Amino acid sequence: MEPMAARLDPDHVQPMRQSLHHLVAKAPWSDEVLLEQVRHQVLPAMQKQGPVVAWIVDDTGFPKKGSHSVGVTRQYCGQVGKQENCRVAVSLSVATWSSSLPVGYRLYLPKDWAEDKERREKAEVPEEVAFQTKPEIALDQIRAAIAAHLDQGVVLTDAAYGMNTEFRDELTKLQLPYVVGVQSSITVWAPGEQPLPAKPRGKMGRPPRLLRRSPDHQPVSVKQLAMGLASSDFRQITWREGTDRKLQSRFAAVRVRPAHRDDERAEPRVEEWLLIEWPRGEKEPTKYWLSTLPPTTQLKALVKMAKHRWIIERDYEELKQELGLGHLEGRNWRGFHHHATLCMAAYGFLVAERNRFSPSARVGQLGFVSAGPPPNFRPRGSPRTPRAS
Repeated sequence: MEPMAARLDPDHVQPMRQSLHHLVAKAPWSDEVLLEQVRHQVLPAMQKQGPVVAWIVDDTGFPKKGSHSVGVTRQYCGQVGKQENCRVAVSLSVATWSSSLPVGYRLYLPKDWAEDKERREKAEVPEEVAFQTKPEIALDQIRAAIAAHLDQGVVLTDAAYGMNTEFRDELTKLQLPYVVGVQSSITVWAPGEQPLPAKPRGKMGRPPRLLRRSPDHQPVSVKQLAMGLASSDFRQITWREGTDRKLQSRFAAVRVRPAHRDDERAEPRVEEWLLIEWPRGEKEPTKYWLSTLPPTTQLKALVKMAKHRWIIERDYEELKQELGLGHLEGRNWRGFHHHATLCMAAYGFLVAERNRFSPSARVGQLGFVSAGPPPNFRPRGSPRTPRAS
């Protein structure tokens, strides 16, 4: 923030720094309104290069020491790949085949935080913010995107969301197709199979309604199903060009019925795609997805959509490394979200500028030059800063 202040007002750096700090940490402007304005500016530029194809749900972690910064607790942090003291935010991005833009962003407030009145007050957490799971936060963001009449796409998520049956069911109720990662342990009915019908009606009482299983009629894990497929069921598919090679692997897709608690239902679940990736040379499949794309979807199109979630990883890499998304030092709720919103506004500007050029253009060849701080600028604490007399 201090180098920014030096660029904006070289003669009054510290007053400008304080003003910028107030803008981020305290000023009562609306994150939702600013992100809406960013959408209005950026999405039309993106869509000049192609239509919206996906809505991508993801979350990202920010390692953080201590226990006073809003939302910080020991939890899984994707940035370090393990349990760590961190904060986690859930986001929704709208994507074309060539670019994407975050349109929703909210801090996940762990239950111990949500129920701690003293910590909530110190971090200025709004009263209306209650505990929600990450899938529940994501669904709120999706409903907001629908209400804003954004062009819809296929919902893409990793297994942290795809394993949640209620999340998938709600997407179907919202009439949004999905391709979601799942773990190898999730159970399905093999192609052509489904749970047994309800028991025949007896002489007394109401007729049974619930579906049944029997000892010799059970669903299987997707790993069991995949291991039982023939080698000829898998095809080598190339889904896009990487930086130095074509990205390809072996895939198979079959129609299955998810089996989670279907013995508590009166009707079997509808068929979906189960997509399986089994790279050549691996002892077993490495990835699985469930999808409600149409039954006529070709395998290559299914793979291309499933793999398009990579674009959100590029977003977060640039947001964190180039635009300072992870550099916030403040502790309160408003500051956390204001900081992220401003980073996303800056990212939106860059996305719009990129989409002025063909996808083959390279940003490094376009001659963009950023202004530097004044020659005599010295940040606070620098050993070269002269002592005040």
